Amino acid sequence: MHEALARAEREGAAPGAEFRFATARQPFRRPRAGGDPVSLLIALSAALFVAIGAWHAADAAYLHAKAWLGQQLLLDAWHKSGTLNRAVKPWPWADTHPVARLVVPAHGIELLVLAGANGRTLAWGPGHVESTASPGTAGNAVVTAHRDTHFAFLRDLVAGDRIVVETAARSMRSYRVERTLVADHRELRLPADDRATTLSLVTCYPFDAIDPGTPLRYAVIARGE
Repeated sequence: MHEALARAEREGAAPGAEFRFATARQPFRRPRAGGDPVSLLIALSAALFVAIGAWHAADAAYLHAKAWLGQQLLLDAWHKSGTLNRAVKPWPWADTHPVARLVVPAHGIELLVLAGANGRTLAWGPGHVESTASPGTAGNAVVTAHRDTHFAFLRDLVAGDRIVVETAARSMRSYRVERTLVADHRELRLPADDRATTLSLVTCYPFDAIDPGTPLRYAVIARGE
């Protein structure tokens, strides 16, 4: 289980890794003669911080818009797959497709889970970690997503919360959150992939961290009812 998640992270699936902090370059202007150098430096510093903040806000808005649009396209593909009884790509060049629908009634969450958990997949939605059990079936199904978009709600889940998974075959499976945990990704130990029906939702931690390279992971462990 740990090896499967580690392999997914090596392929660029570290949840939250798409978040970036960039700076904007400002043109240099020679100060006018007689100006106060200290006041000028303060003014230039303030302008630079404003530019950085605007860039940061625009970048975050783009990621959220991309995440929302991806889920709309995935929902359309999900409905078509149910009608055609086969996997349907959300767009012609996609290298993935929806494999399950994840619903958390108490928090108004409804997400389509994609096949695979590489960096490209997580830009559009939660990804199912290959070599783990399929969501809704016996064994431990591991699903990962970015902390600042699709899995931001994980921080609000508590023991006893209900999670419903709709499989590709359109069967429904209900889970209850058993516990949450925080661990270094090199030491994260998820439940064994045995016959018990388990769902593990994993993202980066802390949720509000600016650094995309944090080694910590936040996991929600839910057991089938």
